[in-house]
Amino acid sequence: MKLSDIKSILPTLENVEFQLENGTFVPEHFHVTEVGISTKDFIDCGGVIRHEKVVNFQLWNADDFEHRLKPAKLLHIISLSEEKLKIENLDIEVEYQSDTIGRYDLEFNGKNFVLKAKTTACLAQDACGIPSEKQKINFTQLHTDSGNSCSPDSGCC
Repeated sequence: MKLSDIKSILPTLENVEFQLENGTFVPEHFHVTEVGISTKDFIDCGGVIRHEKVVNFQLWNADDFEHRLKPAKLLHIISLSEEKLKIENLDIEVEYQSDTIGRYDLEFNGKNFVLKAKTTACLAQDACGIPSEKQKINFTQLHTDSGNSCSPDSGCC
Protein backbone atom coordinates (compact mmCIF):
# COMPACT_ATOMS: atom_id res chain seq x y z
CA MET A 1 0.00 0.00 0.00
CA LYS A 2 1.29 3.41 -0.92
CA LEU A 3 0.98 6.53 1.23
CA SER A 4 -1.66 7.97 -1.12
CA ASP A 5 -3.79 4.85 -0.55
CA ILE A 6 -3.95 5.23 3.23
CA LYS A 7 -4.63 8.96 2.84
CA SER A 8 -7.66 8.20 0.64
CA ILE A 9 -8.95 5.43 2.94
CA LEU A 10 -8.66 7.23 6.29
CA PRO A 11 -11.42 9.83 5.65
CA THR A 12 -13.89 6.98 5.06
CA LEU A 13 -13.27 5.36 8.47
CA GLU A 14 -14.66 5.99 11.93
CA ASN A 15 -11.76 4.19 13.64
CA VAL A 16 -8.24 3.17 12.73
CA GLU A 17 -7.75 -0.54 13.35
CA PHE A 18 -4.72 -2.68 12.57
CA GLN A 19 -4.97 -6.44 12.35
CA LEU A 20 -2.32 -9.12 11.97
CA GLU A 21 -2.68 -11.78 9.26
CA ASN A 22 -3.62 -14.38 11.88
CA GLY A 23 -6.72 -12.35 12.75
CA THR A 24 -5.54 -10.85 16.04
CA PHE A 25 -5.83 -7.11 16.40
CA VAL A 26 -3.26 -4.59 17.49
CA PRO A 27 -4.71 -3.34 20.81
CA GLU A 28 -7.04 -0.43 20.08
CA HIS A 29 -5.09 1.88 22.39
CA PHE A 30 -2.00 1.80 20.10
CA HIS A 31 -0.07 4.94 19.19
CA VAL A 32 1.64 5.79 15.91
CA THR A 33 4.92 6.94 17.41
CA GLU A 34 6.79 7.50 14.16
CA VAL A 35 6.03 8.34 10.55
CA GLY A 36 9.18 8.68 8.54
CA ILE A 37 11.32 7.53 5.65
CA SER A 38 13.43 4.38 5.87
CA THR A 39 16.22 4.08 3.35
CA LYS A 40 18.28 0.98 2.73
CA ASP A 41 21.32 0.99 0.45
CA PHE A 42 22.97 -2.39 -0.04
CA ILE A 43 24.80 -4.73 -2.37
CA ASP A 44 23.05 -7.99 -3.16
CA CYS A 45 24.91 -11.30 -3.38
CA GLY A 46 25.32 -10.79 -7.13
CA GLY A 47 27.21 -7.53 -6.61
CA VAL A 48 24.37 -5.23 -7.69
CA ILE A 49 24.01 -2.02 -5.67
CA ARG A 50 20.40 -1.50 -4.63
CA HIS A 51 18.42 1.31 -3.01
CA GLU A 52 15.12 0.86 -1.20
CA LYS A 53 13.01 3.60 0.31
CA VAL A 54 9.70 3.22 2.19
CA VAL A 55 7.43 5.28 4.40
CA ASN A 56 7.69 3.84 7.89
CA PHE A 57 4.93 3.80 10.51
CA GLN A 58 5.78 2.60 14.01
CA LEU A 59 2.95 1.29 16.18
CA TRP A 60 3.37 1.20 19.96
CA ASN A 61 1.17 0.14 22.86
CA ALA A 62 1.25 2.12 26.08
CA ASP A 63 -0.66 1.71 29.33
CA ASP A 64 -3.13 4.47 28.45
CA PHE A 65 -5.98 2.06 27.71
CA GLU A 66 -8.44 4.85 26.91
CA HIS A 67 -6.33 6.21 24.03
CA ARG A 68 -7.85 5.89 20.52
CA LEU A 69 -6.17 7.22 17.40
CA LYS A 70 -8.81 8.70 15.11
CA PRO A 71 -8.45 8.81 11.32
CA ALA A 72 -8.25 12.63 11.25
CA LYS A 73 -5.38 12.61 13.75
CA LEU A 74 -3.42 10.04 11.72
CA LEU A 75 -4.02 12.11 8.57
CA HIS A 76 -2.64 15.14 10.42
CA ILE A 77 0.48 13.18 11.47
CA ILE A 78 0.98 12.01 7.87
CA SER A 79 0.50 15.53 6.50
CA LEU A 80 2.99 17.00 8.97
CA SER A 81 5.49 14.27 8.09
CA GLU A 82 5.08 14.92 4.36
CA GLU A 83 5.65 18.64 4.89
CA LYS A 84 8.62 18.43 7.24
CA LEU A 85 10.37 15.35 5.80
CA LYS A 86 9.42 15.79 2.13
CA ILE A 87 7.96 12.26 2.11
CA GLU A 88 7.09 10.94 -1.34
CA ASN A 89 4.27 8.60 -2.30
CA LEU A 90 6.14 5.42 -1.35
CA ASP A 91 5.10 1.99 -0.13
CA ILE A 92 4.30 1.82 3.59
CA GLU A 93 6.14 -0.47 5.98
CA VAL A 94 4.82 -0.86 9.52
CA GLU A 95 6.96 -1.65 12.56
CA TYR A 96 5.11 -3.41 15.34
CA GLN A 97 6.48 -5.22 18.36
CA SER A 98 5.34 -8.64 19.41
CA ASP A 99 8.23 -10.90 20.54
CA THR A 100 10.61 -8.60 18.67
CA ILE A 101 10.16 -5.66 16.34
CA GLY A 102 8.49 -6.96 13.20
CA ARG A 103 8.36 -5.21 9.86
CA TYR A 104 5.17 -5.62 7.84
CA ASP A 105 3.68 -4.59 4.54
CA LEU A 106 0.30 -2.91 4.79
CA GLU A 107 -2.98 -3.80 3.08
CA PHE A 108 -6.61 -2.83 3.62
CA ASN A 109 -9.35 -5.48 3.73
CA GLY A 110 -12.28 -3.07 3.40
CA LYS A 111 -12.58 -2.50 7.14
CA ASN A 112 -9.15 -2.84 8.79
CA PHE A 113 -5.54 -2.25 7.91
CA VAL A 114 -3.78 -5.62 7.77
CA LEU A 115 -0.14 -6.10 8.69
CA LYS A 116 1.20 -8.55 6.09
CA ALA A 117 4.28 -10.60 6.90
CA LYS A 118 7.37 -9.77 4.89
CA THR A 119 9.75 -12.45 3.67
CA THR A 120 13.36 -12.49 2.62
CA ALA A 121 14.44 -13.40 -0.89
CA CYS A 122 17.57 -13.63 -2.98
CA LEU A 123 17.55 -10.75 -5.44
CA ALA A 124 20.33 -12.24 -7.58
CA GLN A 125 19.35 -15.88 -7.96
CA ASP A 126 21.03 -16.11 -11.36
CA ALA A 127 24.34 -15.12 -9.75
CA CYS A 128 23.98 -17.48 -6.77
CA GLY A 129 23.49 -20.68 -8.72
CA ILE A 130 20.03 -21.25 -7.30
CA PRO A 131 18.14 -23.45 -9.76
CA SER A 132 14.89 -22.04 -11.06
CA GLU A 133 11.81 -23.66 -9.69
CA LYS A 134 10.30 -26.29 -11.93
CA GLN A 135 6.79 -25.70 -13.13
CA LYS A 136 4.28 -27.86 -11.27
CA ILE A 137 1.22 -29.20 -13.07
CA ASN A 138 -1.49 -31.71 -12.19
CA PHE A 139 -1.79 -34.91 -14.18
CA THR A 140 -5.26 -33.78 -15.20
CA GLN A 141 -3.67 -30.80 -16.95
CA LEU A 142 -1.54 -32.98 -19.22
CA HIS A 143 -2.75 -32.97 -22.81
CA THR A 144 -2.99 -36.41 -24.33
CA ASP A 145 -3.20 -37.32 -27.99
CA SER A 146 -6.58 -38.98 -28.29
CA GLY A 147 -5.33 -41.18 -31.16
CA ASN A 148 -2.61 -42.78 -28.99
CA SER A 149 -4.47 -43.14 -25.75
CA CYS A 150 -6.85 -45.65 -24.39
CA SER A 151 -9.65 -45.33 -21.95
CA PRO A 152 -10.03 -47.69 -19.00
CA ASP A 153 -12.88 -49.65 -20.62
CA SER A 154 -11.42 -49.86 -24.15
CA GLY A 155 -9.58 -53.15 -23.68
CA CYS A 156 -6.30 -51.77 -25.06
CA CYS A 157 -4.48 -51.81 -21.72
